[in-house]
Amino acid sequence: MNTTTIKELDGRDHVISINSPTESLASSLENMMGENTFLPSRCCIFKTPSILYRHKEQAYIPNAFSFGPFHHGKPNLTVTEKIKSKYLLGLISRSHSPEARLRQCIDVIMEIEEEARECYAGTTDFTSCEFVKILVLDACFIVELFRKDAKLVPKDEDDPVFNMSCMLQYLFHDLILLENQIPWLVLERIFSLTASPSESKSLVELTLEFFGNIFSSDNHSIEPHLFANQEIKHILDLLRKLLLLPYRGEDNHHCFGWQPFPSATSIKQAGIKFRKVASSSILDIRFSNGILEMPSLLIQETTETIFRNLISFEQCYPNCTPRVTSYAILLSHLINTPKDLDILCDTGIIDNWMIPENSIKFFKTLYHDSYVKEFNYLRLCEQVNGYCHHWRSRWHAFSKQNYFGKPWAIVSEFAVATLLILTFIQTYYIIFK
Repeated sequence: MNTTTIKELDGRDHVISINSPTESLASSLENMMGENTFLPSRCCIFKTPSILYRHKEQAYIPNAFSFGPFHHGKPNLTVTEKIKSKYLLGLISRSHSPEARLRQCIDVIMEIEEEARECYAGTTDFTSCEFVKILVLDACFIVELFRKDAKLVPKDEDDPVFNMSCMLQYLFHDLILLENQIPWLVLERIFSLTASPSESKSLVELTLEFFGNIFSSDNHSIEPHLFANQEIKHILDLLRKLLLLPYRGEDNHHCFGWQPFPSATSIKQAGIKFRKVASSSILDIRFSNGILEMPSLLIQETTETIFRNLISFEQCYPNCTPRVTSYAILLSHLINTPKDLDILCDTGIIDNWMIPENSIKFFKTLYHDSYVKEFNYLRLCEQVNGYCHHWRSRWHAFSKQNYFGKPWAIVSEFAVATLLILTFIQTYYIIFK
């Protein structure tokens, strides 16, 4: 038992006994209660939850480029820092005073350092100077990359990003990772500061042009006006908005529930036809008069990465509608076997650039361990399931598939029917004569 002396208001000293373990625990709990445990409202960049991360680690970590503080300094990502430095030099060199332009880039990011820090969930162990240095270097690289890709600025002959095929593939992967994002306000500040007077395209347009066919091989015109009043959080959020803004979706009041969706094979057997339609969003799936209309989806190397990170973002960001997660659930039910994939490929709904077995495995595990409070395709499921379960549609499809398309089968059916009628008549006369 320990003792300590405290002084009362009357000035007299009093010796009291204190239980040291109790006091220590109480102090620890008081410190915990004093901490702000809630995320700032600006927070939008998260580390992937381990429950999702364990399904496919490589879909959440960068291959060659780190952006932001979470992966900065990792040994396998330090080599590309030299490429970033070269891009930074190229960007400031187009100014009349490169030294002054570099300091301007630093100043505009220092002004928003606190806001930028609040975008990242958890604490970052970098000092103010280190944190600003990371953001300046990474943001300048990304902005310069998009301008070079759009041919707004010249590319160096020895530029490895455009001379080595693997580099662009690395970037398509690394730029869409939730853990590897740069706040959009940082990119916007650098973009606005370094834009030339003749530059007409916005940062949104340049970004979407860079990721042109990430969801579909169909060419769709970019509609910048859709993003005019949108608060964009980072590149991944912009790509999510690219899917959501052209697509109105179902009434939110009709999203609280769940129904399984039949496979492509079951849908076809029920007499439902698949039809590929042109749409600005792959989420825009509709059913009417026995026809399931779906926009084309491109399956390529980055498809699983973008979907997994969009799902991770929807799971982490507060009050985020799980639109992409709902789409992943729908596809996982639609594609169960190679035959399902073949049906959708034959109709042009799936444009598969990968080994079919890998594509099917990807669809089956895409949404595992994610939670969906609102399922945005509930009404669609009800419509398709209702059609599939209707006995008339099933009989019509069965007859059409097995009989009406085969002349010999029609003749045999007619012969059997005639024989049955004659047998019935004969039996009738035998009984009642």
